[in-house]
Amino acid sequence: MATDGFTTCLWFDDQAEEAAHFYVSVFKNSAVGRVTRYPEGAPRPEGTVLTVEFTANGQKFVALNGGPEFTFDEAISFQVFCADQDEVDHYWTRLTANGGEPGPCGWLKDRFGVSWQIIPEGMIDMIGDPDPIRAARTTRAMLSMGKLDIAALTKAHAGE
Repeated sequence: MATDGFTTCLWFDDQAEEAAHFYVSVFKNSAVGRVTRYPEGAPRPEGTVLTVEFTANGQKFVALNGGPEFTFDEAISFQVFCADQDEVDHYWTRLTANGGEPGPCGWLKDRFGVSWQIIPEGMIDMIGDPDPIRAARTTRAMLSMGKLDIAALTKAHAGE
């Protein structure tokens, strides 16, 4: 790996390789890279996957099989900005599949417990509108949703 920039390390119990392949299947501009394995005498059986380097949506990650000591929570999440409702629907469906959990306001957890925010482009501008009435309408609409609905957010922002 290059010494410039940074790479996000995701700690899994024993699903690092499965997770890397899953994320690569969900996002464009993605690929699985080097896989390292535990050597003899390590805390896991020799040959067990230790790390999997991968790129998802152009971002570098390392998935680590570190054991059950640490788990994911909502304190860290990945934001996915979507150009249209089809993209929102795609990421929401793919990331909640097979045991993922939908949450409020565009948040969800995938089947590995990683938190994601699926956000339509323009939504941040609508809830941050300098007009407090428009911002409040949009925010109230967002707070009532699980998966975000661009048409409904746009109507709320416009006062329709």
